[in-house]
Amino acid sequence: MLLVFMVPLANEITLPLVPPLAKGFKRTGLHVGLFIPTPSLALSVNMDFCKNATERPEPLKAEVKGNIPSWLRGTLLRNGPGIFSVGDTSYDHWFDGMSIMHSFSFKDGEVTHRSRFLRSDTYKANMESNRIVVSEMGTMAYPDPSKNFIVKAITFLNHTVPDFTDNGASNFIKYGQDYFATSETNYIRKIDPVTLETQDKVDYMKFVPVNLATSHPHYDKEGNAYNMGTCIAEKGKTKYLLFKVPAVSQKDKDKKVPALKNAEVICSVPCRSLLTPSYYHSFGMTENYFVFIEQPFKLDILKMATAYMRGVNWASCLKFCPEENTLIHLIDRKTGKAVETKYYTEAMVVYHHVNAFEVDGCVIFDVIAYKDNGLYDMFYVRNLKETPGSRNENYSKPSYKRFALPVQANKGAAIGENLVKVTCTTATAVKEKEGKLICRAEVLCGGIDLPRMNYDFNTKRHRFVYGNCVEESALSKEIMKFDTESKQMLTWSEDNCWPSEAVFVPRPDGESEDDGVVLSSVINTNPGQLNFILVLDGRTLKEVARGYVNTELHKDMHGFFIPQGN
Repeated sequence: MLLVFMVPLANEITLPLVPPLAKGFKRTGLHVGLFIPTPSLALSVNMDFCKNATERPEPLKAEVKGNIPSWLRGTLLRNGPGIFSVGDTSYDHWFDGMSIMHSFSFKDGEVTHRSRFLRSDTYKANMESNRIVVSEMGTMAYPDPSKNFIVKAITFLNHTVPDFTDNGASNFIKYGQDYFATSETNYIRKIDPVTLETQDKVDYMKFVPVNLATSHPHYDKEGNAYNMGTCIAEKGKTKYLLFKVPAVSQKDKDKKVPALKNAEVICSVPCRSLLTPSYYHSFGMTENYFVFIEQPFKLDILKMATAYMRGVNWASCLKFCPEENTLIHLIDRKTGKAVETKYYTEAMVVYHHVNAFEVDGCVIFDVIAYKDNGLYDMFYVRNLKETPGSRNENYSKPSYKRFALPVQANKGAAIGENLVKVTCTTATAVKEKEGKLICRAEVLCGGIDLPRMNYDFNTKRHRFVYGNCVEESALSKEIMKFDTESKQMLTWSEDNCWPSEAVFVPRPDGESEDDGVVLSSVINTNPGQLNFILVLDGRTLKEVARGYVNTELHKDMHGFFIPQGN
């Protein structure tokens, strides 16, 4: 649910694909880019965050300028909200908008684009009623005043024990051989990654007892997926479940057996409080451990059950408790048991893990941390009327933090001793009474979010991170590359252009960690100019190519690159 916004084009019109480029020179971080001015086209863009999108399901060939590497073959999927009003009703929060999916397919130096709305049950119900009838996290759907008492009573009951939305507008997940559009509820929607057509609705609860699940799983080289979910008040207990979805076995390869059918719970972590579980958006994984942050950003279940009756949305039941500490769980992947040591740090709000790895008996993990929960509030529609990208007084700039967790705490160590002995970080873990360690992070840099890296280095020590610069606002105008060793940063930007999350694609048999390209879909708000898919060199962050598309693009949440053959 993060750091995203939407800027649709004006109504679609047909124009010749003459690719306009931005004017003059533009300094972009540590390098300078040259852009060639050309005559503008008759397209214009209004910065309307909540204008309904228009889908274009038929493939559209982009006009490429530059040279897309011949090795780049596959499809970049993007997902995010695209419909914000139905009939006379509108969503109150930008994240609540109904999903529109985009794809950019690369082959032989060419790229084609298509887009399609996710035909979820939520989409169908809203469209059939010509009003919003399914509640989202930041928007409660109340029945038409003309409806009778029975309809209103059923609606009330549905909100007391909610059946969540299947509007998967956050990301894509791969389980087995299938791809799913996902948010963070117990429902995911299978999609065709080529045509973007919506297929089966899948309920996690039929396979794993989780009411909520993250949209950021991990994958190993064998094709197994690992994810986390929250099981609320089952048999009087609320717990967090780590589960594995195995890769499709040879015996099931030619059968239509859902991969989730073979899902297995690896570990159960009890919640610190029965009715106020922690909110989390992602988790970390090393070769031998999982890292789960139980932060004092909590969902109050009792308040959630009464939210509809009280006339408030479910998001109002999320509460940040700055007076409480953050508990970090380290879980052995082989045994499924948490290590004995208890790790604590100061109160923080983490949405995105960057990576985690092991060095000399320590688990090192990197996260993007906020000091409060103000980020979500920034995306209420009423707050999006401010100038996009301008500094908000309530904006809390995030920090890129590195933590170190000694796996085997030295029982002979003195109280107050720092048990972190590795040299790759200045992070500390100081021993306190009762086997507790108080962890202090090393701040590597600030003003970065939507972190991506070369996923071949997931669970291994990495050096480079790609992301979006969010120094002044959560609405990013720059793509960045950060070197965790030298602390140097490269950036790409262009006047009046709004890049999406940057996705790194490694070159096959690449010579280095950053040998590859960075892909980002870019909203171009220069009058008369087209939107484009951007291809940057992974090493220099200089532009390699761009593909202009004569259609709407929409700022989104997250993306997934599928190499050709997968």
